[in-house]
Amino acid sequence: MIGTSASSSQIALASNTTRALHHATKRSATKASAFTRHRISSRSVRKNGAIKEPSDVTEKISSESSSSSAVGEATASEGADEVKRAPRPATLNRPVSEAAVSSNAALENLKAAGGANVYQSERKSSIITLGLSIHSCPVEIREKMAVPADRFNEAVTSLVENPHIEEAAILSTCNRMEVTIVGLSYDRAVAELENWMSKWSGVELSELREHFFLLKDRDACTHLLAVSGGLDSVVLGEGQILAQVKSVFQMGEGVKGFGRHLNGLFKAAIVAGKRVRNETSIASGAVSVSSAAAELLQMKLPGESYEGTKVMIVGAGTMSKLLVKHLESKRCTEMTILNRTKPRAEALAEEFPNVNMKIHLMEDFIPLAAEHDIIFTASSSMEPIITKEHLDSMPTATDKVNGKRRLVDIAVPRNVCASCSEHAETICYNVDDLKELAEANKAKRNQAAEDARQLLEEELNAFEAWRDSLETVPTIKRLRSKAERIRSQELEKALGKIKGELSNKDKKVFEELSRGIVNKLLHGPMQALRSDGSDRAAVAQTLVNMHALELMFDLRKEDEIEEKEKKNKKEAERKK
Repeated sequence: MIGTSASSSQIALASNTTRALHHATKRSATKASAFTRHRISSRSVRKNGAIKEPSDVTEKISSESSSSSAVGEATASEGADEVKRAPRPATLNRPVSEAAVSSNAALENLKAAGGANVYQSERKSSIITLGLSIHSCPVEIREKMAVPADRFNEAVTSLVENPHIEEAAILSTCNRMEVTIVGLSYDRAVAELENWMSKWSGVELSELREHFFLLKDRDACTHLLAVSGGLDSVVLGEGQILAQVKSVFQMGEGVKGFGRHLNGLFKAAIVAGKRVRNETSIASGAVSVSSAAAELLQMKLPGESYEGTKVMIVGAGTMSKLLVKHLESKRCTEMTILNRTKPRAEALAEEFPNVNMKIHLMEDFIPLAAEHDIIFTASSSMEPIITKEHLDSMPTATDKVNGKRRLVDIAVPRNVCASCSEHAETICYNVDDLKELAEANKAKRNQAAEDARQLLEEELNAFEAWRDSLETVPTIKRLRSKAERIRSQELEKALGKIKGELSNKDKKVFEELSRGIVNKLLHGPMQALRSDGSDRAAVAQTLVNMHALELMFDLRKEDEIEEKEKKNKKEAERKK
């Protein structure tokens, strides 16, 4: 008798599962093409229409004979006896603590009695990142994919219009264009995201796939935290990217598609970025030639300050632009710019409105050099532009530099003649001197990066615990919905059996009595389902409680019942 009961329960569960899958298939607004699911443990680059990864981290889950489209067709068939699914590899699931893993053991007794692990049968949303970066994609494609700030709302809104994309956020900078989404179905959400990126950029999908990287769940979250911390930047630890991540969060607050999960993820990324810079030395020390030039000179100046010094920069190219940027960060806001043509120098001045730049042509170089204490040279000249003979004819530099004029040559070929180092009242630095400082600082930053990764792991675990705690929200709603429906039905039956007319006051007494009983009965289960996400072990125990309550109260049917009631209500209103 017991065996027959268990068997019946299993048949009923299989039937319910089939109907649920059938219902989910009918709701899909579009039918996604077959897509092979892969395990993702690092960046994935799509080539020739498929994700290609090292063989040791790639695992095909579906075969040609059992593709995702075939599963969809089998699910949609009303006469299908069963639905076969490929097993989901553990690496595709967001890891949980040991306590959460042991939740399966805690439910073994229930399963033995004919129940099922509802946590496995209910597919969770995935956090997915698909993007292009300076590491793997040329600027010609990245610029086509760029999303300016004034189109952020439009882009996110169009993304979440796809049936399998719940939430979306876009990080678009000069070095990267990354879209992070919460997808209802991994395969279909990725397909919709790919198509959106191709449509937005106007670039063929086959060409974009040559440069894509694709990350899922823990890998996607880890990546965003590392980006915010400056660990994925060209210059390790640079600070601008944190400001850009903050900007995405601020823009997203007013956009419907920037939902609860991504809001929490970007908050975690901002906290992680701040901690990395405050608790490690990753952002200290120049690591480029231009930044090293600005830093080295500051270290060598009296009082280690540019205040009161007269600074000149020769050239208006990329090196000079970076130099101006680093000098401005060190509070040097007065300088003279020399270039062969004025338009380029004027364009440079427009990029730095807070810097007072005096612009001159190269023909004025020697007379103006005599008036300056510090001269940075970064011109494209193939011959030296200043020699010891020129220096001999110049007056002594000001007391702000102790009478020693500084020549900093960051050009290749050199702009400063080697003979200038022989001048008694001049101190010269060249690219080799600066590279030594930059390399030393790089080594320090690499060491700091190791410390930073530990901080990122802490913030990632905190975010995942918080996200796990959200899984109980639907269960709480289902439990309250079922309790309220039973309460209303039983109250209506009881009132119908009472003879005579009840006053509104009497009805209110019965109403409050029934609500009071239900609330007191639900208090314990509700407390067992609540967690603030701060304690990983507590979250794991909450998930165990959730699985048990889903089984005991058969809450999986509540969504279907609620949907049916809504349809009946709409139909009744339409008839009226």
